[in-house]
Amino acid sequence: MRHYYTAEAIRAAEAPLLASQPEGALMRRAAYGLARVIADELRGRTGGVNGRQVCAVVGSGDNGGDALWAATFLRRRGAQASAVLLNPEHTHPAALAAFRRAGGRLEQRIPAATDLVIDGVVGISGRGPLRPDAAAVFADCAAPVVAVDIPSGIDVHTGATDGPHVHAAVTVTFGGRKPVHALADCGRVELIDIGLDLAPTDVVGLEAADVAARWPVPGPRDDKYTQGVTGILSGSATYPGAAILSTGAAVAATSGMVRYAGSAAHEVVTRWPEVIATPDVESAGRVQAWVVGPGLGTDEKAAAALRFALSTDLPVIVDADALTLLATEPALVTDRRAPTVLTPHAGEYRRLAGALEIERQVGADRVAAARTLAETLGATVLLKGNVTVIASHQGTYLNPAGQSWAATAGSGDVLSGVVGSLLAAGIPAADAAAMAAFVHARAAQLAAADPGPHAAPTSAGGILVHLRTAIASLNGKGNPE
Repeated sequence: MRHYYTAEAIRAAEAPLLASQPEGALMRRAAYGLARVIADELRGRTGGVNGRQVCAVVGSGDNGGDALWAATFLRRRGAQASAVLLNPEHTHPAALAAFRRAGGRLEQRIPAATDLVIDGVVGISGRGPLRPDAAAVFADCAAPVVAVDIPSGIDVHTGATDGPHVHAAVTVTFGGRKPVHALADCGRVELIDIGLDLAPTDVVGLEAADVAARWPVPGPRDDKYTQGVTGILSGSATYPGAAILSTGAAVAATSGMVRYAGSAAHEVVTRWPEVIATPDVESAGRVQAWVVGPGLGTDEKAAAALRFALSTDLPVIVDADALTLLATEPALVTDRRAPTVLTPHAGEYRRLAGALEIERQVGADRVAAARTLAETLGATVLLKGNVTVIASHQGTYLNPAGQSWAATAGSGDVLSGVVGSLLAAGIPAADAAAMAAFVHARAAQLAAADPGPHAAPTSAGGILVHLRTAIASLNGKGNPE
């Protein structure tokens, strides 16, 4: 499990170490770890450190000191080291003195032959885009950048960018990850342990081992009923594909039973003969959770299906068209006691937020937006995006996709089926949403890399085809790369 910490929490954890150690010791420890990561990056890119050109772009804070100390350590290992001081009179004095003693050079701009740049402009206290002088330094830089703590110009809390900022190949952070490392493009993130005593937080990210440990696996006494029966209310004569995708995802995700109820029953059972398909909810039979919304339409029949699902005491995931309907009658969720998962994209969020008279735009702070909607409705909210944010009263999950392969028509239908199957298996709502988002992103990655004779790799069908492989890869039985 990855925990994400605020800048304030990191500073508070640093305070006792700073008080108990000689001045500068903690900075040198951090810089040594930074230099080690840079050395590894240079070896991977150029074959070695000796003779390579490294340039530190240095601001006035401690991150500038980290960058100078790292350049000093690399200089002692044979690298050619230079530095651009953006605020010379406020440069960290001890770090600058050590850099000069090691033979480091001061430059006005990044030398053309530079092999790697260290971004030490701003740290976790920085706000707003790069200032013009810093932006000008990086404007003509073609070398890869290793950022200290965060790529400068990116908001540490929200990951937002509203102007010039550094594009980092690698970001090296110390003690604990910050939300920006999941919410923004920070390149590869390397965490250096500097001995901070940090308690677990309620902003976390799942790793493969976490998902594997929680994924439902049938036991020796399980049968098709005890493993969870997922009910699907999706699709229509206009959009039968949504029914096929959401139902197929539920089939692929767990070993339980899937029941479909709706006007696409014939198409569903033709594609998935293991599904019990009926034309209406009255004949659907007993289920443990409902998926409602994908391709359902927004007519009165669809509204009745939504009301039916939300009137039960079962977990429900509300997606797509059902979210549009819910915006006209949000009390259907606020009055529920059973778990409810909502999966809006930005447009669906606006409709729901407008009906609830809260801030309508998702805005730059996607974590705050998801939390506000979750708190207002008393539900779990899965806010879709390249970084999926799952918010509930239990806390917040951040799930970076790493790419945009899942941003394709019908992809959300697949996700809803996976969430529904996990709810039916008894997984708590926030965990089910986060686990489904993790596996869904992994399946999309596998689909994009597969040149085989399956559905088009970047289609929702391609994602569906690779769901089982994605789940198997959680235990090391497949390779998602």
